[in-house]
Amino acid sequence: MNQEQPMLHGGSEPIKYGDVFEVSSQLASKPVAPQDVTIMQSAETIALGHVPRGGPASIMQSAAAQNEHLGAVSRDDMTDITRDEGVTVSQAEVGGTRLVSEAVAGEVVGQYIYPSEAGDGERAARYPTTGAQSESTTIGEALEAVALTAGDKPIEQSDAAAIQAAEVRATGLAEVMPGGIGAEAQHAAAINARTTPEDDKTSLSDVLTDATSRLIGDKAVKKEDAEGVVGAEIRAKRDLATHPGGVAASMAVASSLNEF
Repeated sequence: MNQEQPMLHGGSEPIKYGDVFEVSSQLASKPVAPQDVTIMQSAETIALGHVPRGGPASIMQSAAAQNEHLGAVSRDDMTDITRDEGVTVSQAEVGGTRLVSEAVAGEVVGQYIYPSEAGDGERAARYPTTGAQSESTTIGEALEAVALTAGDKPIEQSDAAAIQAAEVRATGLAEVMPGGIGAEAQHAAAINARTTPEDDKTSLSDVLTDATSRLIGDKAVKKEDAEGVVGAEIRAKRDLATHPGGVAASMAVASSLNEF
């Protein structure tokens, strides 16, 4: 990966974006927050099929962890400029290689290359920087990304509701398919609610790892699909919030990248 690895500094001051990336304007002065990391991890997973070792999300995670340890940010914090302007992971074919570019709030925080034919089990990135059209991320792929970003999370009712909403939108049918991932998620949520040992509960990865192959239909994630899934997830939660890296969050990231 052709990317310089910034060194984190010590001391009691929070680590800001300008400390670890060559950025300017408002972003440079903002402390790196945990939820910034979550959204970048989701974007990398959806676009590349994994979170690159030593990539922007990895660097941000180290910075955010130190900031949380210092008490400068809390686990649920997201930088305001990141919330408003989002993150992007894009790629372009250049001379037989794929140039991947990642940005936070419009500021490039990492660029690196892969061979055009992705190796080591990597999935090709699907988002061009400019120019030609590229295949968009589907609902099934967004669900599979959850297995990587939040796969260890035991399935709760809110997760099942979000998975069911995603399945209905992917298939175009008006109901949850018997034996499908939505029905399995609902069954898992009901069993998990009565199961005490956390290790015995069914996790998101147990249901979503092969989501694409288990859907009888699939489609590119659109804004209205993401909004519908977000609504389904928060309606089933007391705090009316989505789970970081969860189903609704992954759909929202996929929608944003598809529109990029």
